[in-house]
Amino acid sequence: MNGIYLREEEPFEKALRRFSKVCERAGVLSDIKKYRHYEKPSEERKRKLNAAKRKRIRDDKRLEYRVER
Repeated sequence: MNGIYLREEEPFEKALRRFSKVCERAGVLSDIKKYRHYEKPSEERKRKLNAAKRKRIRDDKRLEYRVER
């Protein structure tokens, strides 16, 4: 269960922003969106393939940056 502890005299907006970031890092919103509607198996494969391509491109760019240094 995700949660935050309120600090002394912390504004509500700032605490809400921190809570949103914690939920985003934990992947709560993506899980909710994933189960919002039925996804055909072919669409799921396509989505996962695109995600893998993006990850590979991102990793390649990071590797190039490290090699250049």
